Amino acid sequence: MMKLTKIALLFLPVLLIAFSTSSLLHAGEEWNQFRGPEGNGHAKTKNLPLKWSETENVVWKTKIHDRGWSSPVIWHNQVWVTTSTPNGRKLFAVCVDRKTGKVIHDIPVFDVDQPQRLAASNTYATPTPVIEEGRVYLHYGTYGTACLDSSSGKIVWTRRDLKCDHEDGAGPGSSPMIVGNQLITNFDGRDVQYMIALNKTNGKTLWKADRSEDYSKIPIHQRKAYTMPLLIPRSTNKQLVSPGGRAIYSYNSETGKELWKIRHRGWSMAPRPIYGKGFVFVVMDYDRPELWAIRPDGNGDVTDSHIAWKATRGISSRSSPILVNGLLFMVTSRGAISCLEAETGKQVWKNRLQGNYSASPIYANNRIYFSNEEAVTTVIEPARTFKVLSINPLEKEELMASPAVAGNALFIRTENYLYRIDNTQSK
Repeated sequence: MMKLTKIALLFLPVLLIAFSTSSLLHAGEEWNQFRGPEGNGHAKTKNLPLKWSETENVVWKTKIHDRGWSSPVIWHNQVWVTTSTPNGRKLFAVCVDRKTGKVIHDIPVFDVDQPQRLAASNTYATPTPVIEEGRVYLHYGTYGTACLDSSSGKIVWTRRDLKCDHEDGAGPGSSPMIVGNQLITNFDGRDVQYMIALNKTNGKTLWKADRSEDYSKIPIHQRKAYTMPLLIPRSTNKQLVSPGGRAIYSYNSETGKELWKIRHRGWSMAPRPIYGKGFVFVVMDYDRPELWAIRPDGNGDVTDSHIAWKATRGISSRSSPILVNGLLFMVTSRGAISCLEAETGKQVWKNRLQGNYSASPIYANNRIYFSNEEAVTTVIEPARTFKVLSINPLEKEELMASPAVAGNALFIRTENYLYRIDNTQSK
């Protein structure tokens, strides 16, 4: 028995390394937030399907009741989305089995007495959840924030006191994110504008950062924004870059202290920032969008010193850009697609895709996936020449949610359904 114990001890480090490696490989399959693990739309899989239709490579297709544009988030064998009754009076969280498509949980989270009227293109369940081991965090803008036990579906904590005026005829849009022990989200309404960090364990406020612009001098409809922060490097620390109405802000990710800001003329922005090549790329404005490349190492007001370049034509107002191999790719709401050099902003090419676009693209295995509002996904090669690799239609339904990836599967949400697209049938 003693010899066996010694042998076991000798092999223990190997077993621990193997376990750790297995865990890392499994973790790489998770899609925990809007635009994936790094918030940039990149997936690590090498075998994402290139072609599909209603009759090809659809592993399952699950009905999701009511209405919502939140993107799927995935952890282990669970896929979560939010949804809402069309009138916004009941807000739900739905969990689907990743392997079978069977609904595991269908949880009524909040009742709302007097929801504001929405824009026709929005829903009361547009913000995307964020998920980690054992917990899923749901956000419905001013209507409430909640943490659920992802196994049992039981509500762990809620906050109903975090309010902002989304504007009658508009609606919520900003999604939450996790940084360490913090659940972080933006509240950029017509009345108040701030970023807040909650203790993800109990929902209590850790810090709150009011936007430093003097919004009292800005027209009320120009104070809004629908985007979310991105965590990027800053020297030996991290910073949160967070676009707001009329300014782009950077905050210390641990304390919420403002580090720098850049003033602009826009509001109602939706695309999430992306980072690379030493720049953070931010879409400024909704009606007349521009893409700005910003050096993120400044202090204070750096409007006049830290903008490296601006692109003013063919910029997406809803769909987030994607950065691949030093090239930026984006599609406008009307389907104008373009490629820019990330370091200079110089246009490499422009073309057109069929349909209108709100969903943000996915990159995997040297392919970029663009899904339009009629559930048709065009796959292109991320290169200096425009090349379409495939065009993939599903049943014609409204598609506004950005797709998600886990393992070798693509998860697509349309108006009424959640799909698993997979040509390997992997489990």
